[in-house]
Amino acid sequence: MDEKLWFLKECPLFERLTEDQIERLEAASQSRSFGKGEMIYLPSDASESVLLLTKGRVKLFHVTSDGKQALLALIEPGEVFGELAVFDGGQREEFAEAMMPSTLIRIPKVIIQDLMESEANVAIGITKLIGFRRRRVERRLKSLLFRSNRERLIHLLIELADQYGVRTPDGVRLKIKLSHQELASIIGSTRETVTVVLGDLQSEGKLKIERRHLILNDIDRLAATIGVTSPEVPVDSPFLHRTARPARYGT
Repeated sequence: MDEKLWFLKECPLFERLTEDQIERLEAASQSRSFGKGEMIYLPSDASESVLLLTKGRVKLFHVTSDGKQALLALIEPGEVFGELAVFDGGQREEFAEAMMPSTLIRIPKVIIQDLMESEANVAIGITKLIGFRRRRVERRLKSLLFRSNRERLIHLLIELADQYGVRTPDGVRLKIKLSHQELASIIGSTRETVTVVLGDLQSEGKLKIERRHLILNDIDRLAATIGVTSPEVPVDSPFLHRTARPARYGT
């Protein structure tokens, strides 16, 4: 089976389409690869397609007036992004950059619009995806407004554990490497502050750092310090997918 066709069939958004519909979708789509640090689109680009990531990792971000990055989301293989193109024929509103060598499938928005009109599950899926991303941004905004730098970083670590964490004998290990600057961009802080807070948490025995991987020694206690529920994290296994677990758009 053609690789592009396989990824389209495996995408939850298109899982109920018929073979003919998938083949037409595949024929209208284009696959493209990007190197680490390469821009996929800019805010000035026309929003003419929806994108499906098949390999690598992509970050979506804004640039503030003082030139700092404000990270909006991390996109993992199997996830769709740029979905606002379906409703808005104008320009992109954010930057999309490959964080590592990445491959994606560009799907013309007219194809998605046609599917939304004929397939209720596609329309519902797109709506849920937009709602999921909006709630995530709103939660992060509330965190920025009402929490200290320490609380915001802990909240982010819990959020990352929910998507990237695995339980090990030492605690919950985050299977994603983010620099202190990238962590700071997500929580609206500075690299220096993140470094200090991580150092404090490590001194307190709440986490440790091994080869740029963070291990949360007691995630339940850490979550309790900011009044949130600890996520259910699977036990590490060689059979687990090496990247993130699927985002729960319906939650």
